[in-house]
Amino acid sequence: MEDKLEAKYEKMLEYNKKDEVRKKSSMHVAAFILGLASILSPLFYYICLPTGILAIVFGAKSVKRTGSRLAKAGFILGIIGLVLCLFAYISIIFISLLAEL
Repeated sequence: MEDKLEAKYEKMLEYNKKDEVRKKSSMHVAAFILGLASILSPLFYYICLPTGILAIVFGAKSVKRTGSRLAKAGFILGIIGLVLCLFAYISIIFISLLAEL
């Protein structure tokens, strides 16, 4: 019985530490906003690439520290934004090559 109580107490302490870090850090919010910006601008590589990469980096660090769902969403949005950007530019190159034929 005491083992269960100790485990529960340790779990509560770990949750409180993550909650304190989450309150101090706003990296999870930055990851989400940057991921959203990378999805909304796939045709502008000079916006999409840096915001997508930063969203992935900030999201990964914040998930590791706090386990925030917002950070996970930013991480995923960053990946999707980069994939959309690459798809857009590969298709533009492919269409321009087909137009020359």
